[in-house]
Formats: sequence, structure tokens, C-alpha cells
Amino acid sequence: MRRLRYDGAMPADRRSDLAEFLRQRRGSLRPADVGLSAGPRRRTAGLRREEVASLAGVSVSWYTWLEQGRPINVSLDVLVALGRALRLDQVELDHLVALAGHPIRRRVAAPGHEVAPAGVVALLTALMPCPAYVLGPRWDVLAWNAAQERLYPSFARLQPPDRNLVWVMFVEPDARRLIGDWEAEARRVLSQFRAETTPIRDDPEVRNLVERLVSQSPSFAEWWPRHDVARFVEHERVFHHPTAGRLRFRTEQLIPAGEPDLRLVVHLGIDGDDSLDRLGARPPDAGT
Repeated sequence: MRRLRYDGAMPADRRSDLAEFLRQRRGSLRPADVGLSAGPRRRTAGLRREEVASLAGVSVSWYTWLEQGRPINVSLDVLVALGRALRLDQVELDHLVALAGHPIRRRVAAPGHEVAPAGVVALLTALMPCPAYVLGPRWDVLAWNAAQERLYPSFARLQPPDRNLVWVMFVEPDARRLIGDWEAEARRVLSQFRAETTPIRDDPEVRNLVERLVSQSPSFAEWWPRHDVARFVEHERVFHHPTAGRLRFRTEQLIPAGEPDLRLVVHLGIDGDDSLDRLGARPPDAGT
């Protein structure tokens, strides 16, 4: 049986988030998911605490205290065992490890970017006619190319505190009208944002952004406590543009060399589709 130890160093809000994440993941599993029988008189929707504790090889009392947010410091091997018991994927396990105060292999660099480096801006221009933009470590939109401005002109009119991809997704009405299958995309953005900003979750600007979103977006306020996390996956996106009509792109994400805390998002054209032409972003002398 693995032992945990008391340690008051972890801040109370981080302990609370860790506890909430464990409760959410425990509640999302069924006994059959982990090879257990539900039994005839089961009232718990998800797994019981004693089932998770048994699967992870820890005592029920210690696991209960962990879910209650008590000042417990958990070793890395126990976190891995809990991740295995709760069937966490790698992104979710990284999130759990970061919440518990352990370093993870993939970390967001310390915040510091307020403008995109000149080389990254030049790359945005070179990506024309594909719409593209750059995200900073807090998911602020630092720069974009002309094609992206045609796709979503509102970036230019937003004040810097609101020029943030999560804010735009959840609060700006123009974005909600533009984005096809808004709920699926909003959930995707939220889960990626949470996964990538967990290492800097105590940054005052990140905390302020989350507080503003909770107060301004009922959807964000409902989904944020679920602690969903995910990595970026290349996927097709649909936009309902007011003048260009229905547009389809394949969305990719790049990390510029030497800038590990930046994300370059580009919407690529799809073979046989004329979305780039209808958006009006293709240079006049470009081939068809």
C-alpha cells in the first residue's frame, strides 16, 4: 500500500482543483470500464472511492482525504497509479501531475510574450493565402495575417485584454455566428486551453481571464468545473462567413522554433474546395 504524506505547501485552490478533477474523473467511469461488477444495489453513478483506492493501491482514507482537498502531498508514482486507475490519457495525466505540483515533461514557458517576434510575423505573411494567427502562453492573439482578418475582422477592433482566443470563442457574438458547430469547437478550445495553461494557472492574468469568463459566459461557467483537458488534434473546421458563405479548412498548429510558449494556428485549404478563393485571400497572381 503506497503511503502519502502531509504537506501544507500546496496552495488551497490548487488542492481544491486537484480534488475536483479526481471527483470528476471518478464520476465519469462505470465499473465495467475498469473490469468491475456494478452489483445489485449500486447507487453511485461512477466508481466508488474505495474502488479507485483499491485499483491505485492506496488506502481508502488517504484517497478520501485527497478528494476532500486536504493538505496532502502525493508522490509521482501514486499519481501515475491514480491515472491508471482512472483511465486517464497522457494529457489528463500531465494535468493531474501539474495540479499536484510536480514538473511535467511538456511545460508552457513562463509568460512574457506581449507581441509576436518579427520572424513569426513574417511566417504569418508567408502562409498566405491561408488564414493564420499566433497565440501567446495565455492564449492571447498576438498577431494574424490578412487572410485571418478577412475571415474574422473583429480581432482588429478588440481591446488587448479581450484579444484572447478563449474570450473570443465564449463571449464575442460575431465568433459564435461565424464558427460552425460552435459547442463542439468551444469545448475543444476550452479543454486545450486548460491543458496548456495548467503550469501557469497561478499567473494573475490567467486567473483574471478565467474569472472574467466565468462571469460573462454561462457556457464557460458550466464547463470549466468539469476539468476537461485535451491535446490539439488536426481537424476540419467550418465557418459561416457573412459574405463568403460556408467555408471549410483543415486546422493545423505549429510551434515556432525557439518559441516553445507560442502556438501558430493555420487554416489550410482542402483539396477540391474553393473556400480560400471565396474568402478572397488568394493573391491575384497566384495559380489556381
